[in-house]
Amino acid sequence: MAAERSSRPDNERVRLPMERHLFLKRRWRGVAEDGTEFEFDLESRLKDGCVIFQTDRADYVIAQTPEPVFQIATPTAEFAALVGWKIGNLHFPVQILDGCLRVSADPLVKTLLDRENWTYQELSVAYQPLKLPPEAYAQPPAPNP
Repeated sequence: MAAERSSRPDNERVRLPMERHLFLKRRWRGVAEDGTEFEFDLESRLKDGCVIFQTDRADYVIAQTPEPVFQIATPTAEFAALVGWKIGNLHFPVQILDGCLRVSADPLVKTLLDRENWTYQELSVAYQPLKLPPEAYAQPPAPNP
């Protein structure tokens, strides 16, 4: 990664569209909007908006591809916890934002939202769900009897 963000104006940025699942891969290939091809063998993950290559005329910037999501209004922390818990029980990760949660636009989630009569919007955005380290899923050791 050449830089966290580009300081150049938009007309001097060349986007390299990237689907969310590719952020988890170490090796992959991509083609920028101007046709420039890139191959990646990464030691660390790229981030949406980061600069991967610079020339004297342009910055090549990673641009996460928008995807369909449900955005659920969560006016209180208690309601956000309830929504997160019920969606988590379906094994879907959520993106936590100020005043709302986002989740992949899946038919199972839609059934839950409609059944609970929760207010939501269908959007197409760069979805960035919460990432937990593997140790967060580890079970505590059983107590010795």
